Amino acid sequence: MTQSPAVRTTGRSGPVRIGERAARTLVAELARINDAKAALLVGVHPASAVLAAAIEALLPGDRLTVVPTEPFGAAALREHVTAQGRWVADRVNVVDSLAEAEPAAVVIAGEVFTGTAEATRGGVEGLAKYLTDGAVLSVATVATPGRTEGAAAELARQDALYGVGADLVLRNSPPVRVYRLRFTPASPATADSLAPAYRPSSVPVTRSMHIDSNGVAAAGIALGLAALTRAARPSSKLWLLPALAAGPVAAFFRDPERDVPEDLSAVVASADGKVLSVQRLHDERFGDGEWLRVAVFLSVLDVHVNRAPVAGKVVDYFVADGGFVNAMKPDAEHNVAAYTVLDTARGTVVVAQRTGLIARRIVQRAPIGALLAKGERFGLIRFGSRTDVYLPAEAADPLVGPGDKVVGGSTVIARWR
Repeated sequence: MTQSPAVRTTGRSGPVRIGERAARTLVAELARINDAKAALLVGVHPASAVLAAAIEALLPGDRLTVVPTEPFGAAALREHVTAQGRWVADRVNVVDSLAEAEPAAVVIAGEVFTGTAEATRGGVEGLAKYLTDGAVLSVATVATPGRTEGAAAELARQDALYGVGADLVLRNSPPVRVYRLRFTPASPATADSLAPAYRPSSVPVTRSMHIDSNGVAAAGIALGLAALTRAARPSSKLWLLPALAAGPVAAFFRDPERDVPEDLSAVVASADGKVLSVQRLHDERFGDGEWLRVAVFLSVLDVHVNRAPVAGKVVDYFVADGGFVNAMKPDAEHNVAAYTVLDTARGTVVVAQRTGLIARRIVQRAPIGALLAKGERFGLIRFGSRTDVYLPAEAADPLVGPGDKVVGGSTVIARWR
C-alpha cells in the first residue's frame, strides 16, 4: 500500500527537492521538544533529506512513524531504517499507509505542497486528523511572490488562521516557505520543555556566530550600490564608501549563539545592553496588579536580536504609537513600541521593543499562538534602542540594577519566587 491520494502534496510538475536547510526547518518543531514524544512523518523516500533530519532530531524516548511517498514502498524504507543501526530501528516505525499511523505531537509533510488550493486544503485536513491536542503540523510550499492561487495561496490562508510560525528558506532550489500550523490550543506550560527553535533567518558565519537575514540583505544592498557606483563612475573612488560599509552593516545584525540557563526559576535578559532602570509600576494595559520592569538600553554596538526572557505562549501583540526620542532618556517611555505578551506557568510576562533616536524599525517574528522557549530569538530592533521586560512584581525578584551590563538569553535578570 502507498500513501493516500488525499494527502499527496505534489502537483503534476513532480516533487520539489527539499535540501538540508529546508529539511532542518521542517523538522524544527520536532527537534525543539525535549520531552519524549511521538512524531509522524508523511511522504518520504530513503534518500529524503527530511527523513535524515527527523532521525537526527530524535531523542532516546521518542517514537517516529514514517509513511512512504509514491512510488516508493514501505519495504525500501524499512531496509533503509534498519541499515541505520539498532538505535534508529528501535525508534522509527515504517507503516504501509497513513491509515496505520497513530496521532502524534508533531506531524511533518515530507513533500512540498505544489497542487491546487483544493488539493492542498484536503491534504492539510487529512494530516490534521493525526494531531494530538496542541500539536503542530509542519508543511512547505514553493515560495512564489504574489501568488494568489494554488498551494501557496491556500497555505497562506491556513497560516493566517492557524499559523504559529513561518520561515522562508532561500537556500533551496527552488526557495520554499515552511509553515507551522496549530489547530487546537497548546498549554503555556508546554513551553518549559522546549529548546529555542532553529531559524533559517539566521545565517551561520562560524559555529558560534550568525548574521540575521536583515543584515545579509542590508550588506547586499551596500555592495550592490558600490557596484553601480563603480560602473557609473569608474574613475572615482566613491564606490569604496558603500563597499566598506557592507561589513559594519552586516556586523550590526550579528546573532551569536548563547548558553541559556536551564534553571526554570531564572528570567534572562531579552537583549544585550546596559540596565537603565529596575522599577515597580502599574500598567493597566497588561492587567491589574504591580509590575517589575527591567529596562535595558541597546547602543549601536550591541547585539540587537531580541530573545524571550521566559518560556511561554504568545497571547497578544500590539504596537503603541509615539516618538523617536533617544532611548536613554526618560521620554523614551513614550516612543513607538511593540509589545509581545506571554502567558506562562507563573503569570503574564511582557516584552516591549522600543524604538530610539536612530532605531525606526521593529521586527517581531512570533505570531499569536506561538510557543517560545526561554532565550529563543523572536525579533530585533534596527540600530540603537531599548527593550523592557515586565514581570508580575509579587512573583519575581530582580537580580540586576541600573548600570549593569547584560547579555541577551544568558544573563539572569530576575528569579521567580
